Amino acid sequence: MNLIRQERIKKHIERKNIATIKELQELFPEISLMTLHRDLSALEEMGIITKYRGGVRSVRQPDDIEFNIRMKENTSGKLSMIKKAMRLLHPQSSIFLDTSTSNLILARNLPDMELNITTISPNVALELCRLKNSVVNLCGGIVNPRTLSVSGINTLETLKNINIDLAFIGVSGCSADIGFTCGTEADMLIKKLVIQKARTSVVFCEGDKLKRLMPFTFAEISDVDYIISDGSLPENFIRKCEEKGTKIL
Repeated sequence: MNLIRQERIKKHIERKNIATIKELQELFPEISLMTLHRDLSALEEMGIITKYRGGVRSVRQPDDIEFNIRMKENTSGKLSMIKKAMRLLHPQSSIFLDTSTSNLILARNLPDMELNITTISPNVALELCRLKNSVVNLCGGIVNPRTLSVSGINTLETLKNINIDLAFIGVSGCSADIGFTCGTEADMLIKKLVIQKARTSVVFCEGDKLKRLMPFTFAEISDVDYIISDGSLPENFIRKCEEKGTKIL
C-alpha cells in the first residue's frame, strides 16, 4: 500500500515539477504529516525528488530535458508565436535571444535585415550565420550540454556591457502570482539581467507553462512588456496581465 501511495505522490510531483508540503497534505488527507514526510524521504532516497524547506521538487526539471526533445513539443504553437514576434522587429536595432526552443525557431525564420543580435545559445548563433546583414554576438561562458546554453561570470559580464532594444526570453514555468520561473540559478541571473537591460522585454509563454512552477523566479508579470502565447492562456492570467499593463500577443 505504501508503494502505491508513493507512486501517486511521485506522479503528482513530476507532473507539477514542484509542490509544497501543504499542497500534498490537502491532496492526501488520509495520511498523517509524519507519514507524508516518510514517503517523501523514501522518494528522495530513490533519487526521484529533492526536499527543501516547505516543499519538494522533481529531480528531472523541464530545463533538464534534452533540447532536441523540447524542440518536438508544440511545434505548431511555437510557429504561431514566432509570427507574432516578427511584428516587433525593426531594422538597426539590438536584440537578445536566449536559449529557448522558441528562439531557435525565431532564428531560423528571422529576415535578413540590419540587426545586432546577442545570444547565449551556440545553436541560435549557428542558425544566424546565414544572415548577411546582421552582426551576431555569442556570449562566452560554461556550456550546458543538455540545454545547449552558456552561463557563468563571463556571460554576465558580457551582458552587462551591451545595450538591448528588444529581448526575447523563454520560460520554463509561470504563475499569475509568482511570475516567470526557471530551473537553475544561472539561468535566472541571466534572464533577470537581460530584462533589466532591455528597453522592451518579450516573454514566450505557452499555456502549458502555467501548469509548472520552477524554483527560481526571474521576473514578475509587471517586469515584462509583452507576453507572446500560443493562444491558450487562462482567463485569470490574462486579467492579471491587464492589471499590470503587460500586453499579450
